[in-house]
Amino acid sequence: MYKIAFISVIFSLVFNYYNALNVDHKQLDWWQRAVFYQIYPRSFKDSDGDGIGDLKGIAEKIWYLKDLGITGVWFNPVLESPGLDLGYDISNFTNLDPLFGTMEDFQYLREALYKAGIHLFLDIVPNHTSDQHDWFLKSVKKIDPYTNYYIWKDPKIVNGQRQPPTNWLSEFGGSTWKWHEERNQYYLHQFHWKQPDLNYDCEELVQEMMDVVRFWLERGVDGMRFDAVAYLFEDPEWRDQELLSPDLDPTNYWNYNRSRTMDQPNTYRLITRFREVFDFYTKKEGKTKVLMTEAYTTLDRTMDYYQFEGKPGAHMPFNFFFITHVSGRSPAKDYQKAIQGWMDSMPAGFWPNWVMGNHDNRRVAARYGSDLVDGVNMIGLCLPGIGNTYYGDEIGMDDTVIRFDQGVDPQACHGGPEWYSQKSRDPARTPFQWDTSLNSGFTTNRKTWLPVNSNFWRLNLKAQMQAGENSHWKVYKRLMSVRKTDTILYGDLETFVLTKYVFAFVRRLEGSETYVVVVNLGSDSQSIDLLAFMSDLPDVLTVHTSSVNSQYLPNDKVSTNGFFLRPKASVLLTTAKEVPPPAYTDPANGSSTIHTVYFSFIITLFIYVFFS
Repeated sequence: MYKIAFISVIFSLVFNYYNALNVDHKQLDWWQRAVFYQIYPRSFKDSDGDGIGDLKGIAEKIWYLKDLGITGVWFNPVLESPGLDLGYDISNFTNLDPLFGTMEDFQYLREALYKAGIHLFLDIVPNHTSDQHDWFLKSVKKIDPYTNYYIWKDPKIVNGQRQPPTNWLSEFGGSTWKWHEERNQYYLHQFHWKQPDLNYDCEELVQEMMDVVRFWLERGVDGMRFDAVAYLFEDPEWRDQELLSPDLDPTNYWNYNRSRTMDQPNTYRLITRFREVFDFYTKKEGKTKVLMTEAYTTLDRTMDYYQFEGKPGAHMPFNFFFITHVSGRSPAKDYQKAIQGWMDSMPAGFWPNWVMGNHDNRRVAARYGSDLVDGVNMIGLCLPGIGNTYYGDEIGMDDTVIRFDQGVDPQACHGGPEWYSQKSRDPARTPFQWDTSLNSGFTTNRKTWLPVNSNFWRLNLKAQMQAGENSHWKVYKRLMSVRKTDTILYGDLETFVLTKYVFAFVRRLEGSETYVVVVNLGSDSQSIDLLAFMSDLPDVLTVHTSSVNSQYLPNDKVSTNGFFLRPKASVLLTTAKEVPPPAYTDPANGSSTIHTVYFSFIITLFIYVFFS
């Protein structure tokens, strides 16, 4: 009988273990529990040795994405393009660029991601196309229905001279208007002159773009990121922009009130129409298809992307406040303001998200300092809502020093060396640092499309996997494990400014453990008294996760009314008496060590009991 009892206990252990790994959180949809991982395809993994990343390269590294715990990946445009703006000048919305692979490669990648439980998102640019797109070539010739697919305007004649219709300036410099000799009109381009803006006042164009969305949803993508949506419509009266101050340089794009060229009401209305397409496929397939939108704009206008005039819009308007409003020099009150501003402004029933880095801005390590990388990840992954990670930020990759003659970013290269050094986005787009081999394991080619950061000999994934307890990757893994808890998924949020440069927040859920995040943003060690702000906490808390520059390790105990935190250090504390060991991957065999140890114990116990 004792054998049966022991066997029953063993199977109970197995059952409970898997239940712990697969908690059924029915209250939240899959995307609401998500951490999305942004891949810059040129820089993730090169499979064919040409020095440029590709879809097969991404497929090779699915094991890494799965082990990391990523819910979904989205990558910058891989659609057919002349490459002037590195894929953001699309010449065919329904075909892949041969640089990245074939449609067969795409389908293989999608299936492989699906089998790994990872969702796939595409980056679509609805605002403009390449001037090599067939639509534009036909629009030039006034071939219907393409005649009005783009924004064409007659010139303004001043003193007998031809001038652009408005004084609007492009983000790439110069006028937004380009004269076309063949059509004998100006066309609008809010970015490079070889990226003409589409005309969404043309219903035929709207339907064409709806068909593009349907094309990819039919092929199994789980959602899309709509790029640069703030520019979809312009002032219907085509009025000039006004300088923010009369004494400002009129040739500088940033010196104008840009309300004429972005944030128009029709933009939000159009997004609600696109949402209807996503909802149709959600109902058809029984699984939510997610619409993300990218717009650098004010808080209130960003909220309009959630819903407009009572209609739902984007599931996830990207929250860039940790890029645009907060940095490594910001005091704690700015962090609190960024978080509470979003949470308090968000319409009821919608879901927050936090973007800490992306391809258009300096890396987290560059904006916050390498010592705050873990603290930033701690904030972004422990707040309520969706986490977003830019490839490499989980291991603390830093900006790469790139010379002007090595640069490829068209937005920066056109202005010369000094402009490039200030504006280039290249430093944040360099190849992923896998190991210490040639070009950090990114490619077998001796030359890469952008240089690999010279620090790869010490900062790389393999080294962090094999390190002791303290590495950015291991901290990130522990944070991903705590995201599965009910408290982080469903708990309430309170934020606190403990001192000028110490920020904290607490996540509480009745019947579950409480978690407290504390980040020392300052340059001095700080004594932390949590009880002065959170009187309901016990006298002692357990360290769940700590930054690599912290003096603490998991399961250390700290006094709630007095513990020290080093400069730029961060810690995640819990009311739990003990925290489980992390599930780290063994680089030698790709298996998760905690799973291996656990099941080895169970199997050994089973054999001993059954055969003794």
